[in-house]
Amino acid sequence: MINILFSARDALWPQYQPVLIDAFAKQGLEVNLMRETDAPETIDYLVYAPARDDDDLSVFTNLKLIQSLWAGPDKLLRNKTLTQPLARMVDPGMTQGMVDYVLGHILRHHLHTDTFAQAETWLTDVAPPLPAERTVAFLGIGELGMACALAAKAHGFNVIGWSRSLKVDAPIACFAGDDGLIEVLGQADIIVTLMPATPATDGIIGIDAVAAMKDGAALINPGRGELIDDDALLAGLRSGKISGATLDVFREEPLPLDHPYWREPSVLITPHIASETRIPTASAVVAANIARDVRGEGALYLVDPALKY
Repeated sequence: MINILFSARDALWPQYQPVLIDAFAKQGLEVNLMRETDAPETIDYLVYAPARDDDDLSVFTNLKLIQSLWAGPDKLLRNKTLTQPLARMVDPGMTQGMVDYVLGHILRHHLHTDTFAQAETWLTDVAPPLPAERTVAFLGIGELGMACALAAKAHGFNVIGWSRSLKVDAPIACFAGDDGLIEVLGQADIIVTLMPATPATDGIIGIDAVAAMKDGAALINPGRGELIDDDALLAGLRSGKISGATLDVFREEPLPLDHPYWREPSVLITPHIASETRIPTASAVVAANIARDVRGEGALYLVDPALKY
């Protein structure tokens, strides 16, 4: 019998419990799935979305794997008691949700929808170009970023991507490194940031990045709030260098009501809803990944503590 502890917000337990039981059964695993334990040393696997920042993970002395319910590992990696292997969530339902969000807002900026929403007169000469005449740049082309990039490409946009290390044989034009970032920013009409939060990406959209952007570029950030230097972005918006921003994530959440973003007419704020973990598809991923580990095949999507993703 495999002992698995589900540790997340209380409200999630009744939603996940029957779906996970069914998913483990489909993998041929006999499991004891529990919500609480008085014997953490007996737990083999932890299904985890921490409700607290100070969980003591050191008590799980025989834990083989922590399977996160989140795509981003940055909050979990801040826990100094974390020593066990950690697998991030790569959920096809979450991916589809992110693709929907990103493509929807790319089209919003492409079509200048906000201009019409705020107009008080009949506008002329504002028809958008065709998608092929717009360049969309994705900063961060991992699982989520590449899925969104391919959706934008399929719609007809000219799509380019940037990552810290060069993606070889990618289905889109890819750039890397500091010089590559400047080149990508200078080409892009719409920029989508989908990088993890790491020391290397903190504030990557800062003064220099804004200066390198094409005049009138738009920004969409469904990645991490830490990617944005808020002062630099606000300055770019107020000067007109940046035509608009769609922001779903922030350094402090919920976004404080006195934050200047609320007063910027060219900023659309969404409350961290770009993509949620979807219980049916995520449960299948959890069960399949734990089954791989049980069979000795090795868990997928393991986080590298040095790289922070």
